[in-house]
Amino acid sequence: MPTTSSLAKKIGFWSATALIIGSIIGSGVFMKPASMAGQLGSPIWLTIVWVIAGLFSLFGALVYAELGAMIPETGGIYVYFRKMFGDFVAYLYGWAAFSVINTTGVAAIAFVCAQYADYFLHLPRFDAATEQAVIWHLPFIGDLHPLENFGVKSLAIAIVAGLTWLNYRSVKAGSSFQLISTIVKIGVIAALVIGIFFFGNGSVENFFHSENPKQGSALLAGVIAALTGAFFAYDGWINITFIAGEIKQPQRNIPKSLFAGVIACIIVYVLVNQAYLYVLPVEKIATSSLVASDAIAKAIGNAAGALVAAMIVICTLGAVNGNLMATTRITYAMGKDKVFLPWAGKEHKKFQTPGNALWLHGGWIAVLIVSGSFDMLADMMVFISWIAYGLGAVGIFMLRKKMPDAERPYKIWLHPFVTLLFITFTALFLVITVYNDVTNYIHHRQPVVNSLLGILITALGIPLYFYYRNKNRKDDTALPDQQGSTFL
Repeated sequence: MPTTSSLAKKIGFWSATALIIGSIIGSGVFMKPASMAGQLGSPIWLTIVWVIAGLFSLFGALVYAELGAMIPETGGIYVYFRKMFGDFVAYLYGWAAFSVINTTGVAAIAFVCAQYADYFLHLPRFDAATEQAVIWHLPFIGDLHPLENFGVKSLAIAIVAGLTWLNYRSVKAGSSFQLISTIVKIGVIAALVIGIFFFGNGSVENFFHSENPKQGSALLAGVIAALTGAFFAYDGWINITFIAGEIKQPQRNIPKSLFAGVIACIIVYVLVNQAYLYVLPVEKIATSSLVASDAIAKAIGNAAGALVAAMIVICTLGAVNGNLMATTRITYAMGKDKVFLPWAGKEHKKFQTPGNALWLHGGWIAVLIVSGSFDMLADMMVFISWIAYGLGAVGIFMLRKKMPDAERPYKIWLHPFVTLLFITFTALFLVITVYNDVTNYIHHRQPVVNSLLGILITALGIPLYFYYRNKNRKDDTALPDQQGSTFL
């Protein structure tokens, strides 16, 4: 039995496209180029990785465009996985979406928003000894330092709380904020690129020259690590499927908005990175903590760097809002199905919003902000997300066999070639990511095995699955699934 949503259909094509672009373009393009440049050591490979990540994100969007048009229900992947793989896998995804994928993404973006705001605010932080005084040790995983950069973390939590309240009060207010912030965001990025290219004293040689380009196995490891960063920057395209039940004419608007949104972001990301490279050699990008501000400061002057920092705060606010708005719908759908906190599946009677799910997400996001760094949260989110994306592509074959006569208003372009290519790439990416994570941890290049931490948190949902299954059986309130057996 599909999730029944009481949320109103208030989101049109332009708002849906704005949600995709606004969810994707957030912190990644402003923060990740630095670590990616260090991992690759080559401006050519830096550009290639952005293109590769964009194309495979587009392939993923094409896969989920078929699913979103075929099954336009609030809950997205959670709903699709129930039809593909059954209750257990769907539940684990829903738990992972709440505990790792969606909340860590919002936490990371909010952290970056606050970090750029600190350019002006000079937020207080504890001294080094105090920051290291409290350590949360996770055996075989690594250490977390909750007191590090506490002023920035506190502002990030305040940002999440404010936007959670906005979306709690009104779906229309949240989507209007998203549309306006996306328009402003595109204007900001256009100004950034034009300002650097037309006023910067840059060099075309920076697009091709590097002092220490990596080769062989070091280059392969660097490409995989850099892809993780790029995938984080592109993540957010899936958000449209989470609110499919609230979109007007979903069979038409979901595929159109996915394709338009992802293509727009590929163009934007390549242009922005070429602008960075025009004024900063790849070695300078690798050592920059605020690369966008440093690039525009080099082009126009330090005052312009401050202006860009302010613009980036605006951009990341839109991304936090877009992700908060969309991702809570999975938790709402699970609560509606009574396989998670039933309280989370109740919409506000007056505002018609998934208010309880929004505040639940906001609380957990605050915990994640306190516990982790930007890179840890981003890498953990990407790894678990791409497990889900790969499974969804596998499930396309299962649904085409299981439901051959179902109406498919949109079908994947060049299926099965594109779908198989996406699955193969995803599998290789995940395997090499785990290998790189473990190797870097062993050699003390990163404090936490991010991929394994994501798996551990996801696995914590297994006992919850059995708890709710037994509870539903005892209460005799189980729901029939698609095959007529007892749900959970």
